[in-house]
Amino acid sequence: MRSPFRSSGPSGAGGHSRVLFRLAQCLPFVIVLFALGIELSPAHDVITGPILAAIPALAALTLGPKGTLSAAVGAFSVTVITATLHQSWGGQVYSNLLSLIVVSVASVTMSSAVRARRQSELDQLRRIAEAAQRVLLRRVPTRLGPVRMASLYHAAEVGAQIGGDLYAVSQTRYGVRMIVGDVRGKGLPAVRLAAVVLGAFREAVHYEDELVEVVNHCAAALERECAVPSAIDPTAAEHEAEDFVTAVVVEVSDSFVVQVINRGHPPPLMLRRGKVEALMPTSPLPPLGLEEFITVHPDKAESFPFTPGDRLLLHTDGVIEARSPDDGFFALPEAMEAAHMCSTPEFLDRLHQGLIRHTGGYLADDAAMLLVERLDVDGPP
Repeated sequence: MRSPFRSSGPSGAGGHSRVLFRLAQCLPFVIVLFALGIELSPAHDVITGPILAAIPALAALTLGPKGTLSAAVGAFSVTVITATLHQSWGGQVYSNLLSLIVVSVASVTMSSAVRARRQSELDQLRRIAEAAQRVLLRRVPTRLGPVRMASLYHAAEVGAQIGGDLYAVSQTRYGVRMIVGDVRGKGLPAVRLAAVVLGAFREAVHYEDELVEVVNHCAAALERECAVPSAIDPTAAEHEAEDFVTAVVVEVSDSFVVQVINRGHPPPLMLRRGKVEALMPTSPLPPLGLEEFITVHPDKAESFPFTPGDRLLLHTDGVIEARSPDDGFFALPEAMEAAHMCSTPEFLDRLHQGLIRHTGGYLADDAAMLLVERLDVDGPP
């Protein structure tokens, strides 16, 4: 989740970093072409050998072994072509070629070693992330009570599998209860708060009769967790006001209604007969962690019709706020209506593929979706 206290432009820091990295990758080849231009111009008396000898070492900083080797071949070719063209073969040219060969071998070897080390570290981090994901975001069953379900999580961090978005589903004596939420911020602090909310939810859903009490239990757990950093580090007190979690908590029982409590989260979308409707709360409530802004505490959840064949999509703002290269938002309701004939897993996959195409493969924020399809109580599993 983006902080409401931080402005967001069409191009973030991640976009600028990628552009600068691409420019750095092109720099060795630009220098090779520049040296070739000098050698083919009247200013060919300028010695370009030392510059070309440094090309492989420069390429090794941003390119892999193949890219480094390609830059080295380009520099070697320019040296040979210009020496032949100007008939300048001699001790200086041989010295430049020897330097170029030595630097190229060292650069390719170093690039290969660095890439192998980074790949090993990345594999280890992915194994850790997968283990953490299995603990934090448990797999959602395809069928639970009167509903069929599917879930999807796409972390914004490259190589990560968990982030600030959260979801959980539990079958209780009161019905199927679920939560989808979004922690302010990213990284490990967001994962920590997500774990707190999920742990409180999984405990409270089994013994609290009212859905409101489940939400209150999650809010109390978050408040206790956010009080810990200020007791340890007084300088962290200024950030406590930004520690909050938007969440929507839902209950589906045998009756054909769905109960919803929305705490500052994007409203769930109901797909009925090919048309999408947002389940807007009548009395908006602030996110978890901002209880001081609640003027009237609700005593019951809001109820909406949920009949067989209806589909309910719970999602985070990383889906609806995903932007295209021309700064347009992802049209989630239209995408849902276009995929309404698909099965439950295919439906969610279509939405995911549409989201990836819309953003060009880059998400600025974590994205989570939980799809719930209402089945007939008396129907086959």
